[in-house]
Amino acid sequence: MKGILLVNLGSPESPTAKDVKPYLDEFLMDERVIDVPKILRNILVRGIILQTRPKKSAKAYAKIWWEEGSPLIVLSERFTDKVRQQTEMPVALGMRYGTMSIKNALQELKDKGVDDVLLVPLYPHYAMSSYETVVVKTMEDQKEFFPEIKLTTLPAFYKNPDYIKVLSESIADGLRDFEYDHILFSYHGIPERHIRKSDPTKFHCKMDGHCCTTNSVAHHSCYRHQCYDTTESVKSYLGLPESKVSVSFQSRLAGDPWLKPYTDYEFERLAKEGKKRLAVITPAFVSDCLETLEEIAMEGKEQFEEAGGEHYTHIPCLNDNDAWVRVMANWVNTWKETGKLPA
Repeated sequence: MKGILLVNLGSPESPTAKDVKPYLDEFLMDERVIDVPKILRNILVRGIILQTRPKKSAKAYAKIWWEEGSPLIVLSERFTDKVRQQTEMPVALGMRYGTMSIKNALQELKDKGVDDVLLVPLYPHYAMSSYETVVVKTMEDQKEFFPEIKLTTLPAFYKNPDYIKVLSESIADGLRDFEYDHILFSYHGIPERHIRKSDPTKFHCKMDGHCCTTNSVAHHSCYRHQCYDTTESVKSYLGLPESKVSVSFQSRLAGDPWLKPYTDYEFERLAKEGKKRLAVITPAFVSDCLETLEEIAMEGKEQFEEAGGEHYTHIPCLNDNDAWVRVMANWVNTWKETGKLPA
């Protein structure tokens, strides 16, 4: 029997330092998130970061926490429930980090008689620290605990026409009552070295302003290229003016060059250039989470207004948008009937 495994990032159990600490430990000790030798990662994460970060992160989580729980978990569960209603296959939800583990989700599918699983990483773009780590972890758990289960993986869908359509129309809805001066596509940041490590050619990705627009097999695993590709596709679909759209990257750790331009710098730059009305979209995520609700919707608004901006709106992620649910249901049902995956 075929079944679907949806996997998102994960969340602490509560917005307290006690629960945030083990979550951050699992997340930051992932070799695809902080890709340094384990002994150095251990010193950096457990010797330095986890001494102060849990309290700070807990305060941030507390600002966005819902009565039902973590927004990312709640939204992912709502999305999963809606997909279940549009397919006859069992659908399970797992998280890369935290207690809602991938292993438990696979066990749930196995208990329902599933022996052929379509893994759906809920990330539109390929990156070591998001899409790839979900795939690797799922394959490890499948091999160790569920060798009888066949595993197929949905490819990154950053340029799929159905995804671009639903993303674009969601953005259009968010802009309907907002007369913008500028739209900022803010993607989650990653270290520049992750781009080079993911380059199968080992020479194409130079981040020099040309490699992302020069056709290459490297683009299949190049997060930077895929982010710009998504932006261009949405711009084309909505007919957005070139001069009113730009791309930036949010969230970074000090000490390493990460993808630029940095979102917080862009808030200041755009405001000082006279952009008074700014709309921000975060297409690296399909579900709103700490990075979108606190870092962008709250801190971003404050940073933009302090720099001279006057009106700011954060356009929500796709979340459990019915049109997005229909797209996912169509993808998984097509796989069930034909074995084909979306391009």
